[in-house]
Amino acid sequence: MADDGGLSRFQNRMRAIPTAVREAVKPALLKSADEVADMQRQLAPEDTGALEESITVTPPGQATPEYSQPGGSRVAGELEAIVTAGNEDVRYPHLVEHGTTKTHAQPFFWPGFRLTRKRAANRIKGAISRAVRRNWGSGK
Repeated sequence: MADDGGLSRFQNRMRAIPTAVREAVKPALLKSADEVADMQRQLAPEDTGALEESITVTPPGQATPEYSQPGGSRVAGELEAIVTAGNEDVRYPHLVEHGTTKTHAQPFFWPGFRLTRKRAANRIKGAISRAVRRNWGSGK
């Protein structure tokens, strides 16, 4: 059997999570993603405001805006909220974040994530713990 790096084990564990627990976690995911996006908007340079306005949160099951960073357009998974910067009109967030040979870097995306990561992780872990306690043994 080929080594898949633990992917099949992870997928089996995800399928074992009761539906009620999955649903209970989604509000915490969205609230945390909104908090990350708000911090990134605060840190974004305010030249025209277009960059700040392009920072969006994509809820589970929805598609991210085309040309967004990091990664472009993709669909968020069932237990995933994605924060992106950029859209079809604002295609330069990575240039602002990392700089160019002619401009200095003005980091906003990753610092905003790092500043809010711990609080978001704690909120999500707490939501999972509460949901598991409420739904222990229900199997739904």
